[in-house]
Amino acid sequence: MYSIFVTIDIRPAHVDAFIEASVGDAQGSTRDEPGCFRFDMHQDTGNPARFYLYEVYRDEAAFEAHLATPHFIRWRDAVTPFFAGDPEKVDMKTLFPSDAGWEKQKPALLDW
Repeated sequence: MYSIFVTIDIRPAHVDAFIEASVGDAQGSTRDEPGCFRFDMHQDTGNPARFYLYEVYRDEAAFEAHLATPHFIRWRDAVTPFFAGDPEKVDMKTLFPSDAGWEKQKPALLDW
């Protein structure tokens, strides 16, 4: 599986709007993309304007497909003006759970 870890700093005045838009993107990713197996959002407790995204996709092609989805495009267009710098993205390969383990967890992603 292909995974990414993204750190995003937001201008403090836009934190609530960023959270609202990002939850919509996370829900759309897990609900509408068969190749998305994880989309976690975290807010830094020491710096509430810093966010971390952890996403897992079947492969890089599934991630590239994510970038063309309506929910991602809506998110990108809504939140880019809120950025307080360029997001930092780390590309990774998952080691655990196994690919089959990620596949088995997919249905649980839809139980919000």
